[in-house]
Amino acid sequence: MSANTQVEASGFDTVKLILAVAIVVGAILGFYFLDAYSQLLRVLGLLALVGLAAFIVYQTAVGRTVWNFASAAKVEVRKVVWPGRQETVQTTLIVFVMVLVMGIVLWLFDMMLGAILKALTGTG
Repeated sequence: MSANTQVEASGFDTVKLILAVAIVVGAILGFYFLDAYSQLLRVLGLLALVGLAAFIVYQTAVGRTVWNFASAAKVEVRKVVWPGRQETVQTTLIVFVMVLVMGIVLWLFDMMLGAILKALTGTG
């Protein structure tokens, strides 16, 4: 990944971000208040306005930084060596057995503490 860099947002970038947030809020409100229209049209309008807001955010320095970070993260995910089916099954079984063993150990510990408490309080 690239080195961390400071992003200085200008006043105009702040206006763009506020405009994008206002568009998204307006799109959500419009989706719910215009329920007389077809749901398909409302969803398409919502998606179009969210896309417009994303485009506006991308025009800011912060938006470009977030986009570059997401692109770099996508590259890093491609480098991951994912486990195969056999390794996944084996790991799942080990986790299941360990949870079962710890459950039994904690149950026995609880029973022992309960017996000690009953003996100390004389209720048993």
